[in-house]
Amino acid sequence: MFRYLAVLMLFLAQPVPAAPATESTIKQLLVVSQVQKLLDGVQQQFEAQINNLVQDQLKGYAPTARQQAAIETMKKRFAAVVRDELGWEKMEPLYIRLYKASFTEEELVGMLRFYQTPAGQALIRKMPVLMQNMMLELQTNFFPTMMPKLELIRKQFMEEIKRTQ
Repeated sequence: MFRYLAVLMLFLAQPVPAAPATESTIKQLLVVSQVQKLLDGVQQQFEAQINNLVQDQLKGYAPTARQQAAIETMKKRFAAVVRDELGWEKMEPLYIRLYKASFTEEELVGMLRFYQTPAGQALIRKMPVLMQNMMLELQTNFFPTMMPKLELIRKQFMEEIKRTQ
């Protein structure tokens, strides 16, 4: 009797394998966490960066009408490639694959429950602004001191390479 009880205890003590994530739960989480809207924002940011880069390159130069038309065509083509490559039709299967590989069903259900709460919805709404503010802080406060240090390391590396030739 004790032997059967010991075997039963050993069996019950074994970890239960986690249930694999289901596509249905992943899709629900992607909707609740507004991932598609986030991707749309990334596309818009990229288009704004293209506009800024063009303006930086022009540096006050006033293009002719034909040049301006060429610039507009190039910007539209860039934007079309970004929309195509980062479009939901291509990105959703990637998200599903990565979420399946990264999370268990239990973890996804927990996230889904959280994102359905007011606190979870606040996180979803405010995270893009938080990340934008973080990037601004990094660009303003960290990059100016970090970039010269990285440049120095690059120069030292190039000098070392030259000495070893």
